[in-house]
Amino acid sequence: MEISLIQNIVYIFSSILFITGIKMLGKEDTAVKGNFLSAIAMLVAVLVTFINISNPLILLAGIGLGAFIGSLIALKVKMTSIPEMVALFNGFGGLATFLIAWSEFNSTPDNLFQYILVMTTVYVGGITFTGSLVAYAKLSEKIQIAKTSIITKLFTTIFYISLAFLLYSAIVTPLLVINFEFFTVLLVLTLLGGIGFVLPIGGGDMPVVISLLNSLSGIAAAFAGLILLNNVLIVAGSLVGASGLILTIIMAKAMNRSIGNILFVGYASASSSKSSEEQGEVNPINVSDAYLILENASSVLIVPGYGMAVAQAQHVVRELGELLEENGTEVKYGIHPVAGRMPGHMNVLLAEANVSYDVLAEPDDVNPSMDSVDVAVVIGANDVVNPSATEEPGSPIYGMPIIEVHNAKTVFVLKRSMSSGFAGVQNPLFFKQNTRMLFGDAKDSIGGVVSEFKD
Repeated sequence: MEISLIQNIVYIFSSILFITGIKMLGKEDTAVKGNFLSAIAMLVAVLVTFINISNPLILLAGIGLGAFIGSLIALKVKMTSIPEMVALFNGFGGLATFLIAWSEFNSTPDNLFQYILVMTTVYVGGITFTGSLVAYAKLSEKIQIAKTSIITKLFTTIFYISLAFLLYSAIVTPLLVINFEFFTVLLVLTLLGGIGFVLPIGGGDMPVVISLLNSLSGIAAAFAGLILLNNVLIVAGSLVGASGLILTIIMAKAMNRSIGNILFVGYASASSSKSSEEQGEVNPINVSDAYLILENASSVLIVPGYGMAVAQAQHVVRELGELLEENGTEVKYGIHPVAGRMPGHMNVLLAEANVSYDVLAEPDDVNPSMDSVDVAVVIGANDVVNPSATEEPGSPIYGMPIIEVHNAKTVFVLKRSMSSGFAGVQNPLFFKQNTRMLFGDAKDSIGGVVSEFKD
């Protein structure tokens, strides 16, 4: 049997494992197995590729080094840093395809389709790489550059120039006149353009951007598979690209905005929002009083946000939920699709704490009956519970679907301070008559309530 035939059979087998693994990711009880199955599929596909290589030791060493670094990162990364890690992994996926296409440029045959494919792969991979680095820097708050700054406008202009240059080089310029110098200009513009692609996008839109960059990394991988005529790379890249794009659309819909608006318009200036001085005073509450109210509640809705991730409070939140249920209280968790800083961020945190998937609910499931909820406990969430989205037409986030906790009978908001959310918009929820602010570290505050229940 020919080596290429053996490889293609194994590639088909790996592709089936990929599809099965992704399907298993859709359920909490099979997600870990699905992830493991997909990893095995990729390992098998990589190993069978070595059959054609005369000296695979260098590549095996590279795999070993990469596995060591990846494992080290995965073991050390905090749950709060998962979005940044995902952004970096997306970026390095784009870099890999960028380098593959670059290496194929000089060996590209006199074939227009293959040439356009190489140029497109270079562009998508390069944009994904540097764009993901910017997303990482924004998520980790290493850079804070205003959308209206000269630097942002400069890089945004370079992005549009790079896009125009790609179209010119791929469509207008005859194939034979493309030389190394011309291609080098495209490489530089592409890498700079990736910065301009993500830099103007606001922090509140980062979950959608992370999902889109994940999709772009998959698309770039599929293009690289076409260049190399590698079936498993085409299938795996297509799966990642399609699933990431679907998730991006779902996330955009959850914000009631188009992808174009998120990427090229963004939130309006927050200056039109009412200031805290215009909205009145807040009503603080202590742990003991919060316990008394929760003890007598018949229904409690817990709404987690990025603040829960920062405080690493998911385990004590689960413990509180269990104590409330033992006390006869109906407990649900309201999960907004863009809560946190990446798609599914809150689901991952609660799954880590072994919170049952059955008690997680989306906004459409809890909003219609919100007025019957005795206590809504908001733990570090901000923008996704901001009533300005429904009550203030002049607000930058007006029209974005939220979890309408302000309609509950009582609202507890756990925050360290009165700071605005990632979108930079003040939250009138803090000043509502039915809202009580429980200031401090969320883990300590919830832990205090748990201690009151146990005592």
